[in-house]
Amino acid sequence: QVQLVESGGGLVQSGGSLRLSCAASEFTLGYYAIGWLRQAPGKEREGVACISTEGITSYDDSVKGRFTISTDKDTNTVFLEMNNLKPEDTAVYYCATTYYCTGYKFLSTYDYWGQGTQVTVSS
Repeated sequence: QVQLVESGGGLVQSGGSLRLSCAASEFTLGYYAIGWLRQAPGKEREGVACISTEGITSYDDSVKGRFTISTDKDTNTVFLEMNNLKPEDTAVYYCATTYYCTGYKFLSTYDYWGQGTQVTVSS
């Protein structure tokens, strides 16, 4: 059974940084690509970044140049480094497994989900 646990969310001022972590159960990162998605209040959940098992990354235009997704396969952890945060980045952030990052924007491509971590950016 795949398990994903997010951490690292919090309250930060506009322009600040946060690093989210997604701790995955053993062998997950060798078998699944991992996406980071977010859901703002009153909005649909959306994919913002994805990393394949080969380490190839994909980013939504809204976060490109500000967010970086990476993995540490020794610790089975996926990170989302978020810089120059904006109030519109406020959301609950989730990590989830998928087979291919080509479909990372589509919720139906994801199989296992973490519980989410809240990120709040104040202006």
